[in-house]
Amino acid sequence: MKVVLLGTAAGGGFPRWNCACARCSAARDGKLPARTQECAAVSGNSRDWWLLNASPDIRTQLNATPALAPGPGGTPVRGVLLTDAEAHHVTGLAGLYGAPGLKIYASPPVLTALSPLRPLLERHAPWTWEDSFTEGGSVLAGGLVVSARALGSRAPGHVPGAADDRWVTAYRIEDLASGGVLVYAPRLGEWTPALDELITGAACVLLGGTLYAAGETDIPVRAAPRGRRASWHLPVSGADGSLAALARHPGPRVVYTHFDSANPLLDPATDAYASVTAAGAEIPLDGAEFVL
Repeated sequence: MKVVLLGTAAGGGFPRWNCACARCSAARDGKLPARTQECAAVSGNSRDWWLLNASPDIRTQLNATPALAPGPGGTPVRGVLLTDAEAHHVTGLAGLYGAPGLKIYASPPVLTALSPLRPLLERHAPWTWEDSFTEGGSVLAGGLVVSARALGSRAPGHVPGAADDRWVTAYRIEDLASGGVLVYAPRLGEWTPALDELITGAACVLLGGTLYAAGETDIPVRAAPRGRRASWHLPVSGADGSLAALARHPGPRVVYTHFDSANPLLDPATDAYASVTAAGAEIPLDGAEFVL
């Protein structure tokens, strides 16, 4: 299984267009690498590729990735696996119009939220919309099998949706030929038993590292009390952070993505960066590729 990180920043990218903080200013000056909004691609045979989310930067990301360039038979992109309905994960669908036969996998509430846009997206070519929670998972072109797990009930602010634990999901993607397993969870509000289950036996975990520590921004990051809505973003550090939880799973390769502009992990010179990489986790740039 091949994996390409097309983009590694949270919504708004890095630097943010309207932010003059020291870190964004350093990126504009070329002192820190710029990053596009989070999106990845995966293939089991290097011919059929599946996008993991569809960022607003998708055109730039696809054109910067030779493996995803169109050939005589058209685009190698076969479809998209959506983890949620947040704007920076779904608006890239509009940039994919005109490609016939794409399959879009998402949870039932996300499919419902996107239903008003389907006629616009399919104006030039029909697509297929699939429930990612199909029992037993789904077989993808290229020799991959994918299954989804619910991670959170937080609906996007722009969606007047009913309560549903499947607004935020994670994917477990298995290569039938090699047995390699990728877990993809770029949005993480709290650590759940479902995530522990997904990670068990995985070769690689591609995990949301939006914030390094609680309090970096005004976004709530602490896990919600039992019975209440999950928080927005679980921090990487701290006793209850994702890095501590990953210590229970010493086997998989750990790769962080989806970095907010306030996150010190964007700067390799920070103590935060040194501590996370010393723990064995990776903080890659856009365009990073690896094989499972």
